[in-house]
Amino acid sequence: MNTHKIGRLMAVAAVATLSTASLVACGGSDEGGGGDSGDSGGTDVGVILPDATTSPRWESQDRPNLEKAFADADLKATIQNAQGDTAKFGQLCDSMINQNVKVIIITNLDSESGASCLKKAADAGVTSIDYDRLTLNGGASYYVSFDNVKVGELMGTGLDECLTAAGKKGGNIVYVNGAATDNNAALFKSGYEKALKPKIDDGTYKLVGDQSGEWDATKAGQVFDQMYTANGGKIDGVVSANDTMAGGIIARLKANKVQGKIPVTGQDASVEGLQNVLQGFQCGTVYKNTALEAKAAADLAIALIDGDESAAEELVNGSVEDTEAGKDVPSVLAEPVWITKDTVGTVIEDEQADAAEVCAGAIADLCTENGVPQ
Repeated sequence: MNTHKIGRLMAVAAVATLSTASLVACGGSDEGGGGDSGDSGGTDVGVILPDATTSPRWESQDRPNLEKAFADADLKATIQNAQGDTAKFGQLCDSMINQNVKVIIITNLDSESGASCLKKAADAGVTSIDYDRLTLNGGASYYVSFDNVKVGELMGTGLDECLTAAGKKGGNIVYVNGAATDNNAALFKSGYEKALKPKIDDGTYKLVGDQSGEWDATKAGQVFDQMYTANGGKIDGVVSANDTMAGGIIARLKANKVQGKIPVTGQDASVEGLQNVLQGFQCGTVYKNTALEAKAAADLAIALIDGDESAAEELVNGSVEDTEAGKDVPSVLAEPVWITKDTVGTVIEDEQADAAEVCAGAIADLCTENGVPQ
C-alpha cells in the first residue's frame, strides 16, 4: 500500500469518534460554490476556485476534473468557489487552514488577497500550490498551469493566420486584454505581443487599440465599441484574451452587421467559444485541457503529502518568474492547443465539452460538417 493511503487510514482512525455525517459533509466539494465545509475530518487538500463568471471553465471543467483527479489519487478534498468575493476567498482560506488541510491549492482573485492566504498557509505549515494563476509576491511552493506565454503566442499567430486566410495583407488590429489584477493576463499579452511584433514593426499591421475588457463580456463589448468608433469602423482583426470577452465583442460586431468579417481570437474552448468558432464568428480559441492541469495538481499534492520531494521535483518541468518577489517559482506547465473549425472535435473527444451542448439546435449541422462527434 502506498504511503498516502497509509496516511489516510491513520487519519481515519484518528477521527473515528467523529460522526459519519460529519465525515461526509466535509469530505466532498461544494457544488453551490462557496460554503464552508466544516471540520475536515482529515481532508488532504483544500481548493479555492475564483468565481463562476469570468470564465465558465472554473465550474464546468476545473471542478469536475479536480474531483476526478483527487478521487483517482485517493485524496480526500474539499473544493470551494469564492464567487468573485475577496472577503469570501479569505474566509474559505482561513477555514481550510483551520481544518488542517495538508495542501492548499488556490486560484486567486487578485495577488493581494491571494498572497494573504498563502502567507497564512505558510505560517501554519501548510504547503501551497498556485493553480492556473500565479500569485505575485505570494510565495506559493509550486505553480501548476499552462504555458501562458504560449497561450498568448497561439492567439497572436492564430489571428495572423486568420487574416492571411481571409486574403488580408495587412490592416488595423486591436487588443482586448484580460484583467490587470490577473498575472495570467500579463503573460497572455506578452505572448501575443511577441507573436505580432514583427508584423507591427514592419508595418503589416497597425495596433490601433489596446485596452482591458476585465474578463467581462459586457465590458469587452463596450471597449471594442469605443475602439471601433474611434477608428471609423476600420478594424481588421481583434485579439480577445478569452472566449467570454470574445462573445461580447462578437455581439457588437453583429450589431454593426460585420460578424464573421473581422477575425476574433479567444481562449478556454468554452461552449460559447466553440459555437462561435463553428459559426465563423470567432477565428479560433486556445484549448487548455484542464484534465491535464488537474491531474498535475493532484500528482503534485500526493508527492507533497507523502513528503516525497524528489517525486515533486520530477513533476516540475519549468519555472515562472514572480516579478514582484524577484524569484522563479517551480512550475508544472501543460501545453495549450489552438483550435479552429476543423479541430473542435478534439475538445469533445477529450470530454472537456459536451457535444449535446456545443452542437445544440442550428449548430448541429455545422458540427456534422466539421466532423465534430455527436
